[in-house]
Amino acid sequence: QLQLVESGGGLVQPGGSLRLSCAASGRAFGFYAIGWFRQAPGKEREGVSCISSSGGNTNYAASVKGRFTISRDNAKNTVFLQMDSLKPEDTAIYYCAADFKLPTLHNMCVMTQSPYEYWGQGTLVTVTS
Repeated sequence: QLQLVESGGGLVQPGGSLRLSCAASGRAFGFYAIGWFRQAPGKEREGVSCISSSGGNTNYAASVKGRFTISRDNAKNTVFLQMDSLKPEDTAIYYCAADFKLPTLHNMCVMTQSPYEYWGQGTLVTVTS
C-alpha cells in the first residue's frame, strides 16, 4: 500500500509559478506510475500529467503542455509538478495518484483515473490577481 500526501499549493498571481510535491510512504514506490489530476469548482476531475515508474515517459494534458513539468525522485519517494505561467483556469484542487506497474510496463503511464489505486487528499491551487 501507498499513502500519498500533496503539498505546495497556494495563492499565486497569473503568470506565476508553483511547485507541487507528492510524497509517498510505503514500499515499492519505484513500481508505481504517478499521475496528477485536478478538479476545478463545478467541474469533473481531469488528468493533468503523469510519469511512468521508470521516469522515462511523461504525458501532459494539452491545456498545460509547455507550462507544467512533471518529474520524480525515486530515492526520496517524491514526484514533483512544476507549474509555470499559471492562468486563472488552472485554479483547482490538485491530486496525485499511484498506479502499480509491472516491470514490463515501466515506461507506461496514462491520464485516465481508473487505473490509479491510491490517491492523496489534494492541495488547493488558486490563481488570481
